[in-house]
Amino acid sequence: MSLIEKYHPFNLKYFKFIVTLAMIILLGMVLFLGWLSTKKITEIVTEDFNQQQLMMAKHAASQIENSVEMLKREITLLSLSPAIQYSEKPALINRMNITFSSVKHEGVKEIKFIENRTRQIYRVAEGKKCEIGKIQKEEEEYLNWASKEDNKGKIFFSEINVCKESENSKSLIMKMVIPVWQISIDESHPIATNKFSGAVVFTVDVTYLVGKVTRKIKSGKTGYAWIIDNKGTFLYHEEHTFVGQNAFEARKGKKPTISFERINEIQRDKMLRGEEGTSWYVSGWHRELEGEIKKLVAYAPIKIASGQKNIIWSIAVVAPISDVEGAIHSIQSQQILLQGIIIIVILFGGIFVNFILVTWSNILEKEIIKKTTELKKTEERYKNLVENAEDIIFTIDNEGKIISINKFGAEFFNRNASEIVGQNISNIFIPDGVLLAINIKHIFKTGESRQLTHRVTVDSRDFWLNTNLRALKDDKGNIYSVLGIARDITDRKKMEEQSYYTEKLAALGTLSAGVAHEINNPLTIILGFTDILLEKTPPDSDQYELLKTIEKHATNAKRIVEQLLSFARHKEPKKENVNINECIEAVLSIMNNTFKISNIEINKNLQEDLPSIIGYPEELQQVFFNIINNAVHAMTGGGVLSVSTRCKDDWIEILISDTGSGIKKEYRHKIFDPFFTTKEPGKGTGLGLWVSYNIIKEHNGIINFETKTKEESEKTGTTFVIKLPKLCTMNNESV
Repeated sequence: MSLIEKYHPFNLKYFKFIVTLAMIILLGMVLFLGWLSTKKITEIVTEDFNQQQLMMAKHAASQIENSVEMLKREITLLSLSPAIQYSEKPALINRMNITFSSVKHEGVKEIKFIENRTRQIYRVAEGKKCEIGKIQKEEEEYLNWASKEDNKGKIFFSEINVCKESENSKSLIMKMVIPVWQISIDESHPIATNKFSGAVVFTVDVTYLVGKVTRKIKSGKTGYAWIIDNKGTFLYHEEHTFVGQNAFEARKGKKPTISFERINEIQRDKMLRGEEGTSWYVSGWHRELEGEIKKLVAYAPIKIASGQKNIIWSIAVVAPISDVEGAIHSIQSQQILLQGIIIIVILFGGIFVNFILVTWSNILEKEIIKKTTELKKTEERYKNLVENAEDIIFTIDNEGKIISINKFGAEFFNRNASEIVGQNISNIFIPDGVLLAINIKHIFKTGESRQLTHRVTVDSRDFWLNTNLRALKDDKGNIYSVLGIARDITDRKKMEEQSYYTEKLAALGTLSAGVAHEINNPLTIILGFTDILLEKTPPDSDQYELLKTIEKHATNAKRIVEQLLSFARHKEPKKENVNINECIEAVLSIMNNTFKISNIEINKNLQEDLPSIIGYPEELQQVFFNIINNAVHAMTGGGVLSVSTRCKDDWIEILISDTGSGIKKEYRHKIFDPFFTTKEPGKGTGLGLWVSYNIIKEHNGIINFETKTKEESEKTGTTFVIKLPKLCTMNNESV
């Protein structure tokens, strides 16, 4: 056989060698591509999983920062209370109890006020009455810090220590201290003294504070979260024995045979420096499992600004790599099976190698598409978490335009998301959108997160939002957008305002009663001496007529003062038969001088033999007084006030009308809201109609109004219609 024949392409041996070599090359390529594909998919899924853990860590960090900010606001508000600053007892104790009821759910175990003048401590805690004791060494140090002028308005955060008094020895305690200076004013102290008064101290259960957020975090099937402070001490850990221990030593103490150098490096070089990111490390256990276990970790800083320095804690979310590998196990099994089939086909059907490779490529492509679809589904699930969150979550670009907003946010503004995306933030978050835009520009320049409380108006309604703004960065650390998470705190804001005005009104009522009492005493003396002079003066003389005039007007003034005292005096509410006409007459009598001064004409049409109802007469008088007083204010320059009563079907109807300017359309839906008023500052609290509405509702009644402005009718004015049932039932009790 010649060399040409020997190496001819169709020579069987030569062809077998070529086919065998081709099969070996193809087999190697198949195995390599399979390994490369599996590795790439594993990397993608692992990175995606770690990013999801990072989102959890950042969200939890934001929640804890919000809780600390709430405590800082509450301790600041308490330090600004006049009752605290001037040691007004029992108002001081009452104010401390009110604050404690607001903050105890955030982990505050007790509140102390250290009084500088007496060197006494007032202590309020759960289930205990206010205790008064002498100052101790620790409180002396806090008082010395607070007395320094440079620390005015600052909040001091103490070191975190194990609570020695708690039954749970792993409960960690932190003290928050704020100076108290006499800078506020009230009726008793119209001029601030600016003297140092003492210090307010919150004792905070840090383990509870961070644990209520952290214990809810579940990553994957078995993942959890833990927190360390700025000194590397565990504030919370799923392994409860770790709480209070040094994070660099606790793991080694439990498993000395494992090297924890990688996680210690992450804690030391990343977490304690306030950085965020993702990584992995090897642990010696996970829940009930033991052995060398590779874990994925994502960490984010918890920034707590204090009076003396910036304190940074760090939260980490961890899960074993097996949780991720389980997600791709089915794909790996399919790939191994597929590779085996391809090898068999290559070995026993070399002639069909190209066909098999094409088939394998198609199948592999389908697997990649399937995995991509699964990844998209995972992304969709986390998108749904954002969409269904009960916070307004949005992103902003460097021009202040809204890039995205979740479903809750769109519904809050009563718009479609497509109508909001692309708009400038100042056009959506009205009227404080400009303030947000300024802070967003600052974040793009510095990368610093911001938190602010601001107002937003939606469909003529005012809301208060607490908004956290945080920079979003790419792999190179460049800021590509700002993430905003806003929470509606309108109800809490109203409660704070209501508490302030309630205290102010109570003080005003006490002052009014005192003034009336002081006026009543000289009137009694005037009437007494007038009576003596009348006995000594001839009835037909001019002096006698003058004395009778003095007696008449002094008697009238005494009657008005007694009515004011009766009206202002607090009585224990008691249900009784109420004559509506008598209630109205009493209010009109009290306001008679006001009518004369304001040039108001009274038109009464009270039905005789009007049936009585069962209720609280003082509260009903308060309703009539509030509505009539508003009517007088509406009739600037004088007018006609009409008051009528009638019995209609099963209702007693009271109609109170004025000839004022009427209520504007934009105000009509808000007049029964608390603290809404159109009066000038200092002339109204906005509580009158709100209180009246609730009193009538308590009596199972109905209150409504009809109004006309000059744009709607030549005859302007407002009529309030109050309906009370003849057979009155109150608080679901038949009377």
